[in-house]
Amino acid sequence: QPMYDIGKFITFNLSLAQLIKKETVMAIIKQQDLIESVADALQYISFYHPLDFIQALEKAYHKEESQAAKDAIAQILINSRMSAHGKRPICQDTGIVTCFVKVGMAVQWDKTDMTVQQMVDEGTRRAYLNPDNPLRASIVADPAGKRINTKDNTPSVVHIDMVPGDHIEVMIAAKGGGSENKSKMAMLNPSDSIADWVVKTLPTMGAGWCPPGMLGIGIGGTAEKAGVLAKESLMDPVNIQELIDRGPENAEEELRLEIYDRVNKLGIGAQGLGGLTTVVDIKINSVPTHAASKPVVMIPNCAATRHVHFHLDGSGPADLTPPKLEDWPEITWEVGENVRRVNVDELSKADISSWKTGETVLLSGTILTGRDAAHKRIQDMLAAGEELPVDFTDKFIYYVGPVDAIGDEAVGPAGPTTATRMDKFTEMMLSKTGLLGTIGKAERGPDTVECIKKHKSVYLMAVGGAAYLVSKAIKKAKVVAFEDMGMEAIYEFVVEDMPVTVAVDSLGESAHVTGPAIWQAKIAELDSKLKGE
Repeated sequence: QPMYDIGKFITFNLSLAQLIKKETVMAIIKQQDLIESVADALQYISFYHPLDFIQALEKAYHKEESQAAKDAIAQILINSRMSAHGKRPICQDTGIVTCFVKVGMAVQWDKTDMTVQQMVDEGTRRAYLNPDNPLRASIVADPAGKRINTKDNTPSVVHIDMVPGDHIEVMIAAKGGGSENKSKMAMLNPSDSIADWVVKTLPTMGAGWCPPGMLGIGIGGTAEKAGVLAKESLMDPVNIQELIDRGPENAEEELRLEIYDRVNKLGIGAQGLGGLTTVVDIKINSVPTHAASKPVVMIPNCAATRHVHFHLDGSGPADLTPPKLEDWPEITWEVGENVRRVNVDELSKADISSWKTGETVLLSGTILTGRDAAHKRIQDMLAAGEELPVDFTDKFIYYVGPVDAIGDEAVGPAGPTTATRMDKFTEMMLSKTGLLGTIGKAERGPDTVECIKKHKSVYLMAVGGAAYLVSKAIKKAKVVAFEDMGMEAIYEFVVEDMPVTVAVDSLGESAHVTGPAIWQAKIAELDSKLKGE
C-alpha cells in the first residue's frame, strides 16, 4: 500500500501554487489613471480648502479679539466658501505643484514610456490648462537667466519613494510663492533649542506668508532631507487641538505644543496686523542625523493651504468626494460705519494725507497693476530714457498677477502679491513716474516706509488668501502694457468698492509694526493675569 494518496498530494500542491501566485501578482496601474488623478486633484484643491483647516480658521475667528485680524479671517473664510461654490481658485497664485508619490514595490505600470515625473507633469499641464477653470501658470524656466514662463505650470516638484505594498499613495499640494519664499533653514548646534530658533526667526519672515497658517518643521538627516521632511509634514491634517486635549506623549509632541504656544504669543496675527492667532498648527517630521549636526528647516503654509491625498490600486483613477457647502461656516463681513469711500480717479496727495493707518478704504475707479517683472522692465526703460507705455501719474499700482477670466468675469481671482518684493523699486516709482500709492499684501521694509513718508504717499493692503472675493470688485480689466509677460503684464482695472486697509500712511506709521507690538503686549499681559503674577 502507498504511504500517501497521490491525488491528494497533487491537489494540495496545485492549491499551494495558486496561493503563491495570487500573493505575488503585481497591481497594474495605468499611466492614464495617475495622470487623470493628478489633474483632477489639482483642480479640486484650487477651489476646496481642506475642511480641517476651515474648521481651525473658524475657531480662530470666533476667538480673535483684534478687529483688524478678525476682519481678515472673515474675508478668508468668505472667499473660501465663494471659491467652493463657484469652483474658482481660492488664491490667484495657484502655486508650484509639489507631489509626494509612494510607489509600492509590487506595483507594475501598464506602460513604461513615461516616468513618474512625466506623468505628474502631464496631469499638471491638463489641470492648469483646463478651459473650465484655468489656473495661473507661474513656473519660469532658466531661473538664473531669462526666467521665461513655461505657460503650463510645469515642471512640478516630485518626490518618489519606493515602499512595501501593491498600490500607490499620492500627496499633492499647490504651494504659493509668497509662503514658499519665507522658508528658513539652519544648521543648529546639537545643544541649541529648536523652539528658540523658531521664535527668533518667525518675526523676520514678515507677513508675506499670509498668516494664519501652519508651520512645517523638518529636523535631522542632512540639509536637503530636512527640507523635504518639512514640506511633507504640511500634508498632515490639522490636529493640534487633539494633541492639546490628550497631552504630549513624546519629545516631538512636546516641541509642537511649545512652538504653537510661543509663536501665537508673538502677536503677529492674521495678515501680520496683530492678533491672537498666527498659526493654527505646528507640524514636525524628524529622522536620525549626524551626532555633530541638527539640521532644521521651517516652511510656512499660507491661508490658502491646498493639498489632497489619494490612492491608486489598479481599479481606476482616484475618486475625490467634494465637501458639502454646509460644512463652511456662515460668516459675514461688514465694512463698518467709519469706512472711507473714494474715487481713485480724483485723488491727490492732499486727499490721501488725511488717511490713517488701520483705516478701511473702499476704492472705486481706475487702478493699474504691476509685479516684479514689470517693475524691472520699467526700471530698464527709464534708465534707457525710453517713454513708458502707461502714465502712472496720480495712479495706484496694485501688485497682482490675476488668473485668466472665464464666462462673464472681468478677471479671474486677483488677490495681492507680497509688496516687500517691490520695495527696491518704490523710490523709483514714486519719484520718477508720479505714482500716488501702492496696493499689495504684507509689510513694507523700514527704508520703504521712510520712502512712502518722504513722498507723502500711502501703502494699502488687500487681504492675501481672498483672491476670488477681491476679484468681484473688479468690473473691467484689460492689458495695457507688457502683454508678453503673461500674468505679469500691466493691467488696467476698473474697480468698485474694492476693500483695502491703510497699512502705511503718509506720516510713515505702519500697521505691520504697531499691530503686532500692541498685541504681543496684550497677550503677555493676559498671560500674566492668568498665571496670577
